[in-house]
Amino acid sequence: MTQSKPADLGMRAADPPPTDAEVAVGLLSDSPLRIGRHVFQSRLLLGTGKYPSHDVMRAAHIASGTECVTVAVRRVDLSGREKSLLDWIDRSRITLLPNTAGCFDADEAVRVARLGREAGLSELVKLEVLADPLTLLPDPIATLDATRRLVKEGFVVLPYCSDDPILCRRLEEAGAAAVMPLGSPIGSGQGINNPRNIRAIKESLHVPVLVDAGVGTPSDVTIAFELGVDGVLLNTAVAQAHDPARMGAAMRHAWIAGRHGFLAGRIAKSDHARPSSPTAGTIAAGGS
Repeated sequence: MTQSKPADLGMRAADPPPTDAEVAVGLLSDSPLRIGRHVFQSRLLLGTGKYPSHDVMRAAHIASGTECVTVAVRRVDLSGREKSLLDWIDRSRITLLPNTAGCFDADEAVRVARLGREAGLSELVKLEVLADPLTLLPDPIATLDATRRLVKEGFVVLPYCSDDPILCRRLEEAGAAAVMPLGSPIGSGQGINNPRNIRAIKESLHVPVLVDAGVGTPSDVTIAFELGVDGVLLNTAVAQAHDPARMGAAMRHAWIAGRHGFLAGRIAKSDHARPSSPTAGTIAAGGS
């Protein structure tokens, strides 16, 4: 979603007073998401797999307002002899994030990343090094190894990893431009299984933290952003919904709600009820 710039509320004598809408825009201003040289207004990243058709995929991308989509290098026809899914992506407004999906060791992941860059997809890479085909969980040792190697080769690396705060710190030290801890296993739709870990990761790192994998509903996206993360990447929850475009739109509203909820600062939890109307003194207008 491309958000409006904050209204300039500095007024000259002849200027009319700001409207409620202009004041609201100023209050809802936010900094963009920055990864490497790339700047995004939308903090929702989408995938390109599992959609019933490329047309449905494109509609979902538009409805979601995403400005970055991940593409499995192995799924793209790089020969140029026939149309590929890249022809359904508006690359004038959407940045490609090539990924190394399907790789099970560091050497293989590095080769696939190089292939994507040589094909002109991007210097960005979502690094996936999976431990086994049953759980599809990331291999922490191989992921750290591949991150170090790709950073030395000039890649902007976004490693997909477990929700381990120590591992995420090591990945940042290795030069990762962002880290992408899982919310829950790939495609599971379980949501954020370990919110305390996600919060701990965000609080201990300086690079962006993007939750990746396991998101099932818009409320999962909102919860992730309320924890303070910088972005969410999801695929199956949109691609395999009964109406992917409508779900994409729902996810768009969800990230905005969660992000501004976090920035606004939630009230402290209490073990006891507290009246919402003052019990002493007076107020200008009625209570809740």
